[in-house]
Amino acid sequence: MSEHPTRQAIVVDALFGFAVFAVVAIAVGADVGDQGNQALGYGMALLLGGLMLLRRYRPVLVLVTTSVLVIAHHAVDLPTIGLAVPLAGALYSAAEAGRARWALGSAVVLIAISTLARLSQGQDPAYLLGFELASTVAVMGAAIALGDGTRQRREGFRQRERIAVLATQARDAEAAERMARERTRIARDLHDAVGHHLSVVSLHAAVATEALEEDGPDLTVVRAELAHVTQASREGLRDLRATVRALREPGNGVERVAGLTHLDDLVDSVRAAGLDVEVTGVVGEELTGLVDAIAYRVVQEALTNTLRHAYARHAEVSLRRSGEELVVTVTDDGRNEDAPLPEGSGLTGMRERVRMVQGTLEAGPIPGGGFRVRARLPLGGGV
Repeated sequence: MSEHPTRQAIVVDALFGFAVFAVVAIAVGADVGDQGNQALGYGMALLLGGLMLLRRYRPVLVLVTTSVLVIAHHAVDLPTIGLAVPLAGALYSAAEAGRARWALGSAVVLIAISTLARLSQGQDPAYLLGFELASTVAVMGAAIALGDGTRQRREGFRQRERIAVLATQARDAEAAERMARERTRIARDLHDAVGHHLSVVSLHAAVATEALEEDGPDLTVVRAELAHVTQASREGLRDLRATVRALREPGNGVERVAGLTHLDDLVDSVRAAGLDVEVTGVVGEELTGLVDAIAYRVVQEALTNTLRHAYARHAEVSLRRSGEELVVTVTDDGRNEDAPLPEGSGLTGMRERVRMVQGTLEAGPIPGGGFRVRARLPLGGGV
């Protein structure tokens, strides 16, 4: 839990503590048998309520302390307050903090101790086991279930928020891929344009050379051909500069989300959602824009699918060069099912992207449990 709760959380805990105090105090005041010291009983109620102010910081300590106080309350023969009522708040708090096993174990131990002690004191077994035990188990079980349900809803909300962030990053990455494809198209256009201009230069230069080699050089023709050479050279340089400028200045923050240089940001966001991710290997020399974007996208979609569907606790991302290929592998330790992969898992999109650079993709369960996605991307892809 947070070490710096908000003002609203403090108010909630104060109300929670008052509710525990009030319920226990009412039980002390309603003690029809007039057993024990009521003043001490009210003090015990105040202490039990005050413990709720610590529930966010030390939920297990609050649970253990409450359990000890309840046992001591009965041991010194204070006014009867029952078992479930004073413990419900501590059980709920422990389960809400993710300590459901502690809550369940404490409840079982206390119920066993209380039941055996009261049976040994000669209380009616039919009433004790047939009515009071059932109601005590119901109240304590409900407190634990409610606390654990609150925790799961809170974690589910955080998980949905994190997945929404990943989905946004995925859309941004798709936009980056479109930009990478456009830049590749520009590179092809550059090749064609420069090749065309160079062909024109070569042609006119050859004509000018022939005109100079004749017995009577035709300077008019030479001048005209050289003018064509100059014009074609200028046009070629203009196209070259414009294309290089477009490639170097993509704009709109595309480079922020596309490429393996931003893999750390992706891994950090996945770790925050609860999945332990380990990254091994290095890429080495700079990749082409399209291969870099596709490699990043494969890792992103594989980790997102793991987070959404695999119920995994650990994943490993491996990047290595094998000959003229970049091998990207994402492995997790999630559930291993032999059923066909459902549509919408992202594998189809990954295969389409990998095929853009004539690469291959393998995906499926691995022996011993888990799932593996492996993409082989030619290093020259997208050139």
